[in-house]
Amino acid sequence: MDKVLKKSRGKASRTSPPPSPAVEPEKAPVAKLSGAPGRLPCGPPIAIIDIGSNSVRLVVYEGLSRAPTALFNEKELCALGRSVATTGRLAEESTARALAALRRFRALARAMGVGRMYVLATAAARDAENGPEFIAEAERVCGQPIELLSGKREARLSALGVVSGFFKPDGVVGDLGGGSLELIDVNKRRVGAGATLPLGGIRLQDASERSIKKADRLVRDALEDSGHLDGLKDRTFYAVGGTWRGLAHMHMVQKNFPLHVLHGYTIPAREALEFCRVVRRVDPDTLPAVGVVSAERRPLLSYGALVLEHIIRLGRPREVVMSGLGVREGLLYDLLDDDARREDPLLASARELGWLRARAPRHGDDLVEWTDRLFRSVDIDESAEERRWRHAACHLADVAWRVHPDYRGEQALDMIAHAAFVGIDHPGRAFMSLAVFYRHMGLLDDEASPRIRELASTRILDRARTLGAAMRVAYLISAALPGILPRTPIGLKREVLTLKLPAELADLASDRLRNRLQKLGKLLARRTALVNV
Repeated sequence: MDKVLKKSRGKASRTSPPPSPAVEPEKAPVAKLSGAPGRLPCGPPIAIIDIGSNSVRLVVYEGLSRAPTALFNEKELCALGRSVATTGRLAEESTARALAALRRFRALARAMGVGRMYVLATAAARDAENGPEFIAEAERVCGQPIELLSGKREARLSALGVVSGFFKPDGVVGDLGGGSLELIDVNKRRVGAGATLPLGGIRLQDASERSIKKADRLVRDALEDSGHLDGLKDRTFYAVGGTWRGLAHMHMVQKNFPLHVLHGYTIPAREALEFCRVVRRVDPDTLPAVGVVSAERRPLLSYGALVLEHIIRLGRPREVVMSGLGVREGLLYDLLDDDARREDPLLASARELGWLRARAPRHGDDLVEWTDRLFRSVDIDESAEERRWRHAACHLADVAWRVHPDYRGEQALDMIAHAAFVGIDHPGRAFMSLAVFYRHMGLLDDEASPRIRELASTRILDRARTLGAAMRVAYLISAALPGILPRTPIGLKREVLTLKLPAELADLASDRLRNRLQKLGKLLARRTALVNV
């Protein structure tokens, strides 16, 4: 496998056992893949089945890596927790649906050649009187042990999912399921002691007898007594869970947000508070953007809004940020060794996409070092976050090379803006996609997506144009081949932006190259020179 991927692949820790039981699924009588160049060579797929209080879900991941990609994702809304708060038991209809889903998921895992499968169960099975009976039958259906997560274990895995999906997160993670709410503090890679509260949407709906006023008292009393929001003031609240994702999707549509990517979607706390108050006061079906939420989940929107409203009111965070990663991704993160956990998830996923789609993936490493020298030389004021964006864009600069030349910029912009990256916010997506657009199409803003440009500040646009202009010079020298850029350094010499060509590469000089170098110089307010050395 290419060296560029070695940094982005993890392996199970040798110092600790797997965090939950797993077995190798029995072999399926299906044909094997005869080569799949669109997939990473990172071992057999890994499957996780999540038996939640509202849904039972199967996610099959491409393999174990720092930035896991889902090959397959399916859920069945079984509402296992529907009657637990009032009867103390799992309903027969719900358990029958869940077991049927598990049979299908086991068959799918076999057909897909899954190497390891983990099965997790959460609040409904944990709290119900007949939970042990259901788990025993579910284990028989799945053909392997099921880990019944404690509240603290569930909170920890949710926090690790956020650690996996964000760059140096700092705040409190809240995972709202159908049966419970988990709260846990997170700071970079450190997670606190989690707590679980009986505030899941289905549980609240049943315990309150579908009365929002009664649910309001239940939520207020539970959160005021918990003390787990004391450290949230002026920090970030990371929202995990399907109901909160539904609320965020509605907010996104209502605001006509330019980019429909939920992971990393950020709402200022005051605005989130007002939105939640509106949602919980009215019939969800009357809300203008409710069509983006499935009909089965709509009845829970008011309860999810109510819980988030009280969290904001009591904790006073600076912002609410949506996380598309939770318990399942936290489990995968926990399986990695410590070196893999320390990797930057954005750079890991950018390298992987570059490895899959670029003509010569190692050229991305050359481009990183070449632009590092350029940006240092001209003393560009670049934050650590902007440097990460630039490095990722360098690895993504050639992913659209197979597209017709007239559409490479457009296709690259669309691919990068909407890719399943983690560890990056929406302005960062705008920077990367615009920089690669400019690399292909030149520096004219008229052709760049006006919706994506809405996400970019003046500073981000300027940085993207500068990087795009630098890439246009670099690719004209290197033709996307590795090993050329290290021999053609660029930087300031007596206040002149100078590109040096060694004698063996002197014939690369051309009017077109000089023209692109001059355009880069204009953006940097520098005179330019192309010299042979």
